Amino acid sequence: MRKLLQGNKVKITALREGEEKLLQQWFDDIKFMRNYEVEAAIPRGARGVKDTMDYYNNSNERLIMGLRLVEDDRLIGICGFDNIIWTNATTFLFIGIGDEECRNKGLGKEALNLLIDYGFNEMNFYKLQLHVIEYNKAAIKLYESLGFVREGLYRGYIYRDGRRYHMYLYGLFKNEWNRNK
Repeated sequence: MRKLLQGNKVKITALREGEEKLLQQWFDDIKFMRNYEVEAAIPRGARGVKDTMDYYNNSNERLIMGLRLVEDDRLIGICGFDNIIWTNATTFLFIGIGDEECRNKGLGKEALNLLIDYGFNEMNFYKLQLHVIEYNKAAIKLYESLGFVREGLYRGYIYRDGRRYHMYLYGLFKNEWNRNK
């Protein structure tokens, strides 16, 4: 039997006490935030990180987890589910690799495979959705390679550096995932 939420290079775990400072560094990293968040990239500070963690930990409609390297258990990112609608078995998934040295190395793909499989085959979601900004070409390519289908367009939704960008809505059904994996 394979390990749940563990791949060859990454694993998904609970976030641990004391990791707030690292999360704060990531949330203060403008480059990270401009791909991770659709809102303005505003440094959150220690209180903002605590509020974000409380937001996720005090609700059954959200789940945030840590993304770690298998080799040394180092926290390199976060992932999870947001806006869970249990009656519809739908949710939005999210992922962000905060450790810049770990980006663009295939770790996000492995992590997403774990997260998607967990969402469908452990949490029994019917559909997973996500948002992505049009300039995040690498993420779009990754999502489409995993079977996500572009379902919607929020025209001119994001304002960055004096320019408007579209935000895309992607979706993936459980039967599509299980058929193609």
